[in-house]
Amino acid sequence: MTVAADRMRSRRQAFAAPGSSLDRIVRLLAVGLPALVGVVAAMMLITPLSPRGEVSFLLDRNKVAIAEDRLRLDDAMYRGQDNRGRPFSLMAGSTVQRSDAVPLVEMQRLTARIALENGPAVLEAQRGSYAIDRRRVTLERLMARIALPDGPAEIVAPEGTYATDESRVAIPGMMRLTAADGYALAMRGVTVDLPQRALTGDGGIEGVIPAGRFRADSVRVDLDTRTITLRGNARMTMVPGHLAVPRGIEF
Repeated sequence: MTVAADRMRSRRQAFAAPGSSLDRIVRLLAVGLPALVGVVAAMMLITPLSPRGEVSFLLDRNKVAIAEDRLRLDDAMYRGQDNRGRPFSLMAGSTVQRSDAVPLVEMQRLTARIALENGPAVLEAQRGSYAIDRRRVTLERLMARIALPDGPAEIVAPEGTYATDESRVAIPGMMRLTAADGYALAMRGVTVDLPQRALTGDGGIEGVIPAGRFRADSVRVDLDTRTITLRGNARMTMVPGHLAVPRGIEF
């Protein structure tokens, strides 16, 4: 029994000794496995670019090579549908996060499009940023074009902020709306409550409509019923022969 055990032990030692077949296999795998991982990683990056349909893969963020910027996307586009089934697209000329220490994503040349009942609506912003820690999206030099039944309308604002956790859009400065049918609005301190589908302006509002001019200290707009409510020192100057108050405006 002892002799058989000694022979088996000797064979195992010889198999594991330097220069043995096991040693050669280990050295081969030490070179071959990393090379194989590199080939697979290269194929995972190249295959989505070839016209062979869609390919899904997962990457471990702790094992991917780090670029100079923590995050960089050029000419990115996202397509989807809203809760009403209307198609929309979001595009950014460039998106950059400089480092993990600065939780800020900088965006340039932003464009959003959505198909509405009367035609497409387009929102453009020259610059934007997303504060990751505060969950705030800030857009600068906003311009929106909307197709309405009576013609196109344009909305311009110097800056807007979107609070993702509250689903609210805030425009602290002046927001101007100009429509093709003679309507023009200018209001300050605008807040849009997306879940409630309501717009409020607490910094005053002035407007021109075909029936005349009006102004008030504040305004509330119900986006679903399209009802505009003016509050506080509401004044309207009517043009003779056009005294009909536009439908949907309340004082």
